[in-house]
Amino acid sequence: MTHIAVLGSTNMDLVAYVAKAPQRGETVTGREFRTVPGGKGANQAVAAAHAGADVSLIGAVGADSFGSQLRSTLEHSGVDTDHLRTTEGPSGTAHIVVDDEGGNAIVVIPGANGTVTALAPGDETLVATADALLLQLEIPLDAVVAGAKAARRHGVRTILTPSPAQPLPPPLLSSIDLLVPNEHEAAALTGVTDPREAATALLDQVPEVVVTLGSAGSLYAARGAAPLTVPAPQVTAVDSTGAGDTFVGTLAVALAEGREMSEALVWASAAAALSVQRPGSSSSMPYRSEIDAQAAQHTQHPRHTS
Repeated sequence: MTHIAVLGSTNMDLVAYVAKAPQRGETVTGREFRTVPGGKGANQAVAAAHAGADVSLIGAVGADSFGSQLRSTLEHSGVDTDHLRTTEGPSGTAHIVVDDEGGNAIVVIPGANGTVTALAPGDETLVATADALLLQLEIPLDAVVAGAKAARRHGVRTILTPSPAQPLPPPLLSSIDLLVPNEHEAAALTGVTDPREAATALLDQVPEVVVTLGSAGSLYAARGAAPLTVPAPQVTAVDSTGAGDTFVGTLAVALAEGREMSEALVWASAAAALSVQRPGSSSSMPYRSEIDAQAAQHTQHPRHTS
């Protein structure tokens, strides 16, 4: 079994479902409210565990009821939480509005995630045993850089989701093997709105890039190779929250298992397509058997683009 380490955030998602998201100053009536464990770090950890990997999460929760619930949910999903710290104060929360088209708007309050400013004793030893380290930007940047450098020291593949989008310092970029932004994050990082041009520009900083394109699929670019486009299965979205994290967690497992990038992207796209058909983030993430079945139905093949 492959081992995936994740260094990142753990939040409680407070999700309101509405027909149409409110504009500034507007009040709307929602139809449903859910409390769902989430956070990009926890989401990617659950996605990887559901996809069949042995997964460890490095991060923090608060000494509150949310913290206890988050830890319990992760453990129930098969994620090792021995390196998930408990700190004084509240856990992180994400306040999410989901509309009838499956789109979302999110406000994240870091809480305990903000205390993860460095690796704790034993964290680097854990990273050294992994086949890949997954990173995001919902914890302080110093910890992300420290995690990436630790992975590089031990020859562990580093995969970074640059969300929320922000400038990435050279010490971080020099330790990243694969960058996985969505098209908006790619544009924010490069100032280029065309995803293919943005991916090409990012190759000046990292060796490999996957730009996720929502329902349009994904675009892979690597130094010295023609870009590869992978269409997504066409499905009706109910809630896109956590779809990107599902994609990244599943992609990491596929690559750690030694699959070719084209096959790995098809598998990750299948997982993301399944997740958007279900409400919630971590609660929507499919298991390996479901991903295999969906991927087997994938009728559009990856193609190289000039």
